Amino acid sequence: MPVSTALDGLPRPSCAALLGWELVDARPADGWVRIRFEALEAFTNPAGYIQGGFLAAMLDDTMGPAMFLYSEGRLFTPTIEMHVSFLAPARPGPVYGEGQVVQAGKSIAFLESRLTDLAGTVLARATASARLVPAAGALVSDAGSGPPGKLTRGSSLKGATDCGVMSRTA
Repeated sequence: MPVSTALDGLPRPSCAALLGWELVDARPADGWVRIRFEALEAFTNPAGYIQGGFLAAMLDDTMGPAMFLYSEGRLFTPTIEMHVSFLAPARPGPVYGEGQVVQAGKSIAFLESRLTDLAGTVLARATASARLVPAAGALVSDAGSGPPGKLTRGSSLKGATDCGVMSRTA
């Protein structure tokens, strides 16, 4: 059972819902998370394997939350660059992601993640660098039209730059 985290009570972005995102375990002080995804049949390529773009989104949506929890909910992480290595074909069904903060500075974080299937086969790995953005500037009021607000339960998110990494849009 997961520990209480800075994600508790926050709305889940629709892209995370599409991927079947579910927090399984976390060690916020270590910058580590374990996420469960559901790779749907609709995500498959003509060969019947999960298309790489969906796996990349899962990797990204593992690294961002690792940093968000490590910062105790104070920082979002728009991805600057991400390198993905696809190591084994992924089939529809449960996929588990582990994300880790490798190093966090004042404005940039270095992150890594990996995806495995139920048998523990490593499907893909990623490394990324991400900009550190105050979470308060990435959220808007409940009405979705007010000025950036505090990180509060029930706040709406405006403008996802990628799945799980939010930024404010103009």
